[in-house]
Amino acid sequence: MSGRGQDLSAGELAMMACLLEARAPKVGNVHAEKDFRGTTLRHFLDAAEAIAGPLDRAAGRSLGDTILEAVTESRRATGQNVNLGIILLLGPLASVPDGRKASEGVKEVLANLDGEDCRKVYEAIRIASPGGLGSVEEADVNGPPPADLIAAMGLAAERDLVARQYVNGFEQVFCDGHRWLNEACEAGLDLDDSIVRLHLQFMANYPDSLISRKCGLETAEEAAAGAARVLESGWPLTGTDGLFEEFDQWLREDGNRRNPGTSADLVAACLFLALRAGIIGLPPIDPGNGNRQA
Repeated sequence: MSGRGQDLSAGELAMMACLLEARAPKVGNVHAEKDFRGTTLRHFLDAAEAIAGPLDRAAGRSLGDTILEAVTESRRATGQNVNLGIILLLGPLASVPDGRKASEGVKEVLANLDGEDCRKVYEAIRIASPGGLGSVEEADVNGPPPADLIAAMGLAAERDLVARQYVNGFEQVFCDGHRWLNEACEAGLDLDDSIVRLHLQFMANYPDSLISRKCGLETAEEAAAGAARVLESGWPLTGTDGLFEEFDQWLREDGNRRNPGTSADLVAACLFLALRAGIIGLPPIDPGNGNRQA
């Protein structure tokens, strides 16, 4: 699946990673065949296009500026929050200059954050207004921002997998996600199936943070067990579609509150890195509808 990703700018890579992630028929998520009330694939495609410019400018500017601009542009384009987690992950990754090893470069980006970065990231989170955020006693996003963004992310790391990446140097992206995506490609799965499988693997191994925030940890762990059962069935082998569809339907019950959105955010980050490294190729995509061109 090697391809042309290395010829694209950081913003273009980000947009294409988001398009690939959004259109893949992942369980419990919006995609071309299934919407949420008030949220369709069009919103995700518009958001992907909106963040391309801010992420193109990420290298050489403050991370806080990048994230705040990306969230503002995404919110302006869609009228809602569809990609805060993706922006929080892609912001540091897009900040790594070309030619720099991503795993080393992102640690340097995170090590150079200051209080102004934290203030702007907090402002961005308030603008996005993510569902199920709630409140905490220390470093609450609706209160005064602390001086240290990494310390603030550390307070949330046990309950939020995106925050954990800021603390551990994107370990789940660079280690788990990279390995799982490579395994799917080496097994001969097509790109969409590789993406769906990667999403299931994140869900199975890390109970989804968004489900946990909205529905509680017990429900997130139930979703993780469901993802594990689908994987253990050998999906996408013949005869496993029924279990896959049953799990997808369960996630969509209760007004789509069991939406495994954090797992999807991690998938987008993995795709960005895979495209940048040329590990996966880029199928022709029409940004207007997210479909492969004939």
